Amino acid sequence: MVETQVRRALVIGDGSWGTTLAILLARNGIETTLWSAFQDQALAMQSSRSNEAFLPGIGFPENLHVSADPFPAAEGAELVVSVVPTQYLRPVAMRFEDALPGRMPLVTASKGLEMETFRSPSQILREVLGERTVCVLTGPSHAEEVATGKPASVVAACKDQKFAELVQDAFSSDAFRVYTHTDALGAELGAALKNVIAIAAGICDGLELGDNAKSALLTRGVVEIARFGKSRGADVETFFGLAGLGDLATTCFSRHSRNRGVGEAIGRGKTLQQVLEEMKMVAEGVWTTKALFGPETEASVEMPIAAQVHAVLFENKDPREAVTDLMRREPSAEMDGLFG
Repeated sequence: MVETQVRRALVIGDGSWGTTLAILLARNGIETTLWSAFQDQALAMQSSRSNEAFLPGIGFPENLHVSADPFPAAEGAELVVSVVPTQYLRPVAMRFEDALPGRMPLVTASKGLEMETFRSPSQILREVLGERTVCVLTGPSHAEEVATGKPASVVAACKDQKFAELVQDAFSSDAFRVYTHTDALGAELGAALKNVIAIAAGICDGLELGDNAKSALLTRGVVEIARFGKSRGADVETFFGLAGLGDLATTCFSRHSRNRGVGEAIGRGKTLQQVLEEMKMVAEGVWTTKALFGPETEASVEMPIAAQVHAVLFENKDPREAVTDLMRREPSAEMDGLFG
């Protein structure tokens, strides 16, 4: 256990990652409340002292509490972490409008873009809760591994260096290393867009296209993400660090990855509707793909991989045809539009 400035924390969202982050804070000696949107789920976690629905087999520390009421959950909190799936974040944030102090800084660990508006989690939080400092906590960190103490490294990205350092201090442990970063926008875009590439990687797996194809896809994917991020004002370097390439690699190769799993199932012949009906948790990449090609994106940056993923998911394009179309594109230089 490490020394930390934070004494009480609130984690909003009881999915696998929210539960894991709450456990990490509690293990570091911080009195932590995990907020659930559902009273029956909160009662079940209180009774079993675990989250058997989303993180089975991992017991809660004694100083980890559970609540479904925003007001007692937020009372006295010195650190508030939002880990709500992006498509559900806005209505959840509205439930905390009166529960959170006006200028309290927040941490977001959600990964995705709001489908209707293309807003990032930090933008949604500011729109609902008012202008405030938001730190983006992201990186290659599957809950199933972090919760069992396997080593992982992430970034706490925020323009406010002192708040980033406070977040770093609160979460750091012998098995969870946190780096600070200043490019919150790039970190958030990397976290969202890598899920789109992960679906493409899963399609590669489902079609059994081999290691060469998947490695090329991953490499071109990070360039595509970086090009888009640059167009939005993010730093190109961010996408070649933990928030970009690191998170992308984990999501594209891991058996825990929901987004890669969606792609693999589609590559093996299932429809998107069939896959989503069978899923227990949210695959953010599906909705981020849809958001990318919605009216809010002003798609001025070419994103060929994402475009083919969109065509497969939402236009019933055959995955093999999508691969062929990618391979037949006009020849180009590898880093066109990225540097300089």
